[in-house]
Amino acid sequence: MSFQMPDFSPAVPEIVLLTLACVLLVTDLFIRKEDKDLTYYGAQAVLFIVLVFVWMGASSTPEITFNGLFIRDSLSDLLNGVICIVSMGAFLYSRSYLKDRQCFQGEFYLLGLLAVLGMMVMVSAYSLLTLYMGLEIMSLSLYVMVALRRDSKVASEAAMKYFVLGAIASGLLLYGMSMLYGVSGSLNLSDIRTVVESNPNQPLLLLGLVFVLAGLAFKMGAVPFHMWVPDVYAGAPTAVTLFISTAPKIAAFAMMVRLLADGLAGMAEHWQPLLMSLSVLSLVVGNIVAIAQTNLKRMLAYSGISHAGFLLLGLLTASNTGYASSMFYVISYAVMGLAAFGMILLLSRRGFESEEISDFKGLNEKSPWFAFMMLIVMFSMAGVPPSIGFFAKFSVLQEVVSNGFVGLAIVAVIFSVIGAFYYLRVIKMMYFDVVENEKSSPVAPVQMDVQLLMTGNAVLILLMGVFPDSLLNACSRVWGI
Repeated sequence: MSFQMPDFSPAVPEIVLLTLACVLLVTDLFIRKEDKDLTYYGAQAVLFIVLVFVWMGASSTPEITFNGLFIRDSLSDLLNGVICIVSMGAFLYSRSYLKDRQCFQGEFYLLGLLAVLGMMVMVSAYSLLTLYMGLEIMSLSLYVMVALRRDSKVASEAAMKYFVLGAIASGLLLYGMSMLYGVSGSLNLSDIRTVVESNPNQPLLLLGLVFVLAGLAFKMGAVPFHMWVPDVYAGAPTAVTLFISTAPKIAAFAMMVRLLADGLAGMAEHWQPLLMSLSVLSLVVGNIVAIAQTNLKRMLAYSGISHAGFLLLGLLTASNTGYASSMFYVISYAVMGLAAFGMILLLSRRGFESEEISDFKGLNEKSPWFAFMMLIVMFSMAGVPPSIGFFAKFSVLQEVVSNGFVGLAIVAVIFSVIGAFYYLRVIKMMYFDVVENEKSSPVAPVQMDVQLLMTGNAVLILLMGVFPDSLLNACSRVWGI
């Protein structure tokens, strides 16, 4: 049996990213501590180069290589491009924050690049083996990033909790995948789909589906597998929290779509009720518990859980239009999350973490422009038009109703209205409350590049809401709509 050399061209962005990340890793060893800006600029350059390769190789025709392990299609091109852009924004937001806290290390950016590599492998995976490999590359990098501040007991505790629970979730996912392999005799998603469509009611398949969904729900932060989310968001350095809350969500969505839409589509009647339960629980728990939070990072963590519930609504329709609406939603959420945590970073300084909601009291008096930026972000997360958050929720609800889940749409609307309270509370404190503590005022100078990024981020949220067609059409084209 002769060996046939695989086609490497579909995986060029991932190969380039791995190669340049390794080069940067070795180079960083010889860079002095006071010159770590070079590592930052190198990481940004690597992401930009990878983004160019993604854009140059984009094609509407799917290309499968490595003996069916890897696929490059419209979905991978769009999501990989967004992951690179969001990661570049996260790195820029984090730079000043890390410098102020004496933890401006090359490891943050190198681990971030490796995490991006794992995300891109997850997005382009067409086999259970590649999906799991990408997931572990991403997860192991994130575990270390959470514990980057070794002098912080809170960060170390959050990292340990994230690692232990993540290992359990990975075990559940791997156990479920082993059952799928045992029934189908293949790791390839297309082969699994063929077996599933011929006999979707096999008991071992159903058991494997439950374990797989449990593992996926953990990565999405959906209830009841959400225990790690608030603790990790609050315990990790805000720069790490920003990164974890944005790009990995896109990769988790891609993994779920690959498994459910490409591999287990024939079992839709079985996984739809499970996704429905996860979605409703996430909407209920996320929105209600967020109301009781006084820490902004924990509030945004529970907000993210409720957003995961909305994301699952589009997936449970088991239709191409539903998948497109969920893709539109997860990209929109990544842009909003980038701005929300970016504002916390922007207002923080050495000796003061702007993490409590009360820290935003009277922000409009001290900095009307920053207050207005935060106003846009909070309105968008609450789903107020004409922001992107409104159209993201509207597109998902439209698909849910058109597929006959009217009751589910009503539940989602009710809890969205309830959830608007904690977003509006932040706005109320910024514009109507008086500053009680001078430490909470943004008196520290903010670097111009971060100010420009925050402004651009908020303007993008508005522009994507006023002109949502471009992104909607791009998501629709991915699914042949």
